[in-house]
Parts: sequence; structure tokens; C-alpha cells
Amino acid sequence: MTLYTIYHNPRCSKSRQTLELLTRRGIEPDVVEYLKAPLSVLALQTLVQKLGVPVIDIMRTKEPEFKELGLSNLEVTDDHLLQAIAKNPILLERPIVVRGDKAVIGRPPENVLELI
Repeated sequence: MTLYTIYHNPRCSKSRQTLELLTRRGIEPDVVEYLKAPLSVLALQTLVQKLGVPVIDIMRTKEPEFKELGLSNLEVTDDHLLQAIAKNPILLERPIVVRGDKAVIGRPPENVLELI
């Protein structure tokens, strides 16, 4: 069993760079292509806890879906945001790397060095 998991989009350069950074250091993480296997609301809640950030910080706010779904409304709850990500995984910021009870967003990719 690997100690690391990366929530990865192979079409994203930052995601590819982060995965490469890990593998260059001898780390072979579990790779979860979240666009093919979207995370549940519960899994997203766990991820937010491990990151220690507000839900909005794990969202790609410049994606057209963000605006189309009205998610910039200040009255939108965290639960609503998590449901939106679960239904529209393109809204999840990437990459996210998890090790145990900690996680970081790999933007820039060097952020993952905190977990090593």
C-alpha cells in the first residue's frame, strides 16, 4: 500500500508536474483520476479536513460551471459547494496530494514537498 494519493487530471500541466516531482523522489502514489471517478460528498469533506482550508479553496472558480451553477453567491453553503463538486468534478482544484491525515494542493507543485 502506498502512503500517498494524488487526485490527478492528466490533461493538467500542474498535475503532471506534481506527479513527476513525486516519482522523481521515488514516490509512487495511488493515482485517482477524479474526472473518471468523481469523489463523493463524504470523501470531499474528508479531503477538506485534511487540507485545513475552506471548501471554496478546493474549487476551480474560473471554470464556466462555477458561474453557471451560481456558486459565487455569498449565500451558498459549504454543503452546496461540496455537492456541486461531487456532481461536477471539473470544479475540483488539482492536483491534490494526500499523505495520511494531511493534504496539500500542488499549485505550485513544490507545495507537495511539505508532505515528504
